[in-house]
Amino acid sequence: MGFVAGQIAAEIEGMGVGDRAPGLAELAESLARSVDEAVDNPSAKAAAARELRAVMKDLRALTPVKAEGGKLDDLAAQRKKRRGA
Repeated sequence: MGFVAGQIAAEIEGMGVGDRAPGLAELAESLARSVDEAVDNPSAKAAAARELRAVMKDLRALTPVKAEGGKLDDLAAQRKKRRGA
């Protein structure tokens, strides 16, 4: 596995969208492999990278919002702590 393909696979796994959009996830990984393999063809590499960027944008939009650890949660915890003290 090449560098780009490995990074994309790790990002997709971290986002947890592989089950939500398996086709897009597979397309992203395929495009990443194309970027890695297009060593002698810069125009093919650029085209694959452009499409990969678009697919990853769509996948990132499908990423579930994490309920914990946000700034609002931190502020609420601080308020609760002040009121309890």
